[in-house]
Amino acid sequence: MSETTVDFSPAAAPLAEKLLEPALEIIARYPVGRERSALLPLLHLVQTEEGHVSPRGVAFCAEILGINKAQVGAVATFYTMYKRRPTGEYLVSVCTNTLCNVMGGQEVYDGLVEHLGVGHDETTADGKITLEHAECLAACDYAPVVTVNYDFAIDNTTPQAAVDLVEQLRKDERPAPIRGARICSLKQMQHQLAGFGDEREGAVADGPAGAPTLRGVSLAQEHGIAVANFNIDAPITTTKPARDESAKAVKDPGPARQKPAETGKVAAAGRKAVGAVKAAAATVADKAPRRTTGGRGKAKAGEPTSAGDVKDPQVRTAEQRNPDASTPAPDASKTDATPVPSNPAEAAGVAGNQPAGDGKPAGDSVGNEEKK
Repeated sequence: MSETTVDFSPAAAPLAEKLLEPALEIIARYPVGRERSALLPLLHLVQTEEGHVSPRGVAFCAEILGINKAQVGAVATFYTMYKRRPTGEYLVSVCTNTLCNVMGGQEVYDGLVEHLGVGHDETTADGKITLEHAECLAACDYAPVVTVNYDFAIDNTTPQAAVDLVEQLRKDERPAPIRGARICSLKQMQHQLAGFGDEREGAVADGPAGAPTLRGVSLAQEHGIAVANFNIDAPITTTKPARDESAKAVKDPGPARQKPAETGKVAAAGRKAVGAVKAAAATVADKAPRRTTGGRGKAKAGEPTSAGDVKDPQVRTAEQRNPDASTPAPDASKTDATPVPSNPAEAAGVAGNQPAGDGKPAGDSVGNEEKK
């Protein structure tokens, strides 16, 4: 792909001058013929420069991958991490899903809305903060949580703690998160999401997991609960075990079928239930009436006879309502235009819902007609 020359349109050319080299590096990660799979990281790459997926970003992705802009737009509008309008330097997300909501997530979000004067997916006038409520941030053990540019910033958040956080960000301060990587700008995060490492010193977090995450392990250790025969040092197989070639010539008969145990209350109850079902089925079959001919001939004893019209009732009804061309049309002067249903309940329903005779919906008033 790197040897291919792409003639970019005027819309895509400005981005191509800045992003062509990293874009080709992304595309080279995918097999030949599957380059369009690079669309997701390419959209993140566009956001490193634009801050959102702009129209020229869509054109750039489409032209470098050889697809149309509609295909790019379909992906860009499907995932919420692709922003379709300019986004602030810091994307502050507040989880308002079930558990975080119960633990006060909605109050945290409402407090930020009131303090910043913006709503969901809106940006402050200084361009620093874009606020959004998130459905789930995958940190229920620390609910409610707030992330900044998709990195965890505050656990067990309170409305005041969230306000203090955004004020620090607006002052160009980057407070150390309780856990997770150091806070970066949204464009820097998009560079990482495009598949490139964060080269800032100390950018990668290496802190241990917190107590809520390890609560299950600590309870197991406290009460002496462990998995039987578990060996933490057991090697993990990364390839399939070698197949025994000598076994190919011998057909594997499979495990010998064993006769179910004949003892035990459960087995006895199961056999009794099966026997009862079979007996009931035989009784129903014996009592089922056999149809006989109602014409001149008589059926012999024990011999089944023709059942007459064996069509499915629904098929027969459909044929009556929609006869074929060989069926003579009924005389409208002798028949009622509206057939009366034979079912009393259906007949009552039809009587209470008479259609309008002028073709308009029932209940339409004459006064609403346009005067000519």
